[in-house]
Amino acid sequence: MQLLRVVATIAILAVTGWCAFALALSPLQARAAAIVMIACGVSAALATLFWRQLAIALPLFALAVAAFAAAWSTVKPSNDRDWQPDVAALPYATFDGELVTIHNIRNFDYRTETDYTPRYYDKTFDLRSLETADLITSYWMGDAIAHVMISFGFAERDFVTVSIETRKEKGESYSTVNGFFRQYELIYIVGDERDLIRLRTNYRKDPPEEVYLFRTNAPKENVRRLFLDYFKTVNSLRDQPQFYNTLTTNCTTNVVMHTKVNPGGGHYSWKVLLSGYAPQYAYDRGRLDRRIPFEELKNRSHINDAARAADQDPDFSRRIRAGLPLPPTATR
Repeated sequence: MQLLRVVATIAILAVTGWCAFALALSPLQARAAAIVMIACGVSAALATLFWRQLAIALPLFALAVAAFAAAWSTVKPSNDRDWQPDVAALPYATFDGELVTIHNIRNFDYRTETDYTPRYYDKTFDLRSLETADLITSYWMGDAIAHVMISFGFAERDFVTVSIETRKEKGESYSTVNGFFRQYELIYIVGDERDLIRLRTNYRKDPPEEVYLFRTNAPKENVRRLFLDYFKTVNSLRDQPQFYNTLTTNCTTNVVMHTKVNPGGGHYSWKVLLSGYAPQYAYDRGRLDRRIPFEELKNRSHINDAARAADQDPDFSRRIRAGLPLPPTATR
C-alpha cells in the first residue's frame, strides 16, 4: 500500500508540474492559474502520501485538472500570424499524373544568417526520375543533438530538401522547453540545397554548424512512397496547421514517422530521441554504406568544406556529393 501511495504521489506531482508549465509558458500565459494548479497538486500529493484529507484534496485536484484541460483545448495552431520572413511562405505541391509541381521552394540569397533576400520558385519534377533520399544532419552542440533533413534526388540532377522546423513569429526565438507547450507551429520547409545546406555550412557562425550528407540505399519504390507521404503532410499543413513538440513532433521523430509508409520502416529508439545518433541508427539498420566502419563513413560524409567551395554554384548539389560513399542498392 505504501508503494502504491508513493507512485500515486509521483504521478500527481508530474501531472501538476506539466500543467503548471503549460499554463505559464504556453500562449495561455496564465501564471496565476499555474500557482493555483501547483497548490492543488501539492495538496493532493501530500494527502495521498500521508493518507490525510483525501476527500477534500483529490476532488480539488481533479477540478483543477479539468479546468486546465478546458483551457488547454482552446490553444489552437494557426497559419495566420506575423511570421518571421524565413518561414512566412508555406510550400505545397500539385500533382498531374507522374508530374509534381512544388510551389514555394525556398532559395534565399544570404549575406549573413539574418541578412538575406527572400526568394522562392516553383518547379515541376517527374516522379519517374525520383531515385534517392539522402540523410542530412547538422550539429552545433556535440554529438547527441542534430537537426535532421531529407533531400530527395531526381536522376542525380535535381535535389529538393525538406526541413521540419518550428514556424516562429517575428521576435520569437526557439526554446526547447517552450517547444513542449504549444508555443510553435510546425512547418515543413521545402528548399533548394543551396539554401538549406549552405545556410548552415556557410553562414551560421554562432554557434557554427557541422553538416553531414549521408547517401542512403533506399530502393526507388521506397523513395517514392516516402516522398508522397512527406508531401501529403506538406499539403495538409496549409489547411490544418499543427503544433511542433520538442519530444513527439520534431525534425527526427517525424522523419521516422514518414518512413513507416515503407515495409520495414523505422522504429523509435533512443537514437531517434537523441537526434545526433540518427545516422548511426540508419547505419545499424543497413540504410547506409556498411562496407566501411561508421566513424569513417561519417568523416567522409562531412560536407562543410565542399559546400563553402561550391557556394552559389548552380552545380552545388553535385559538387557537395563528389566522392561521398554511395552504398549498394537495397532490395527493399
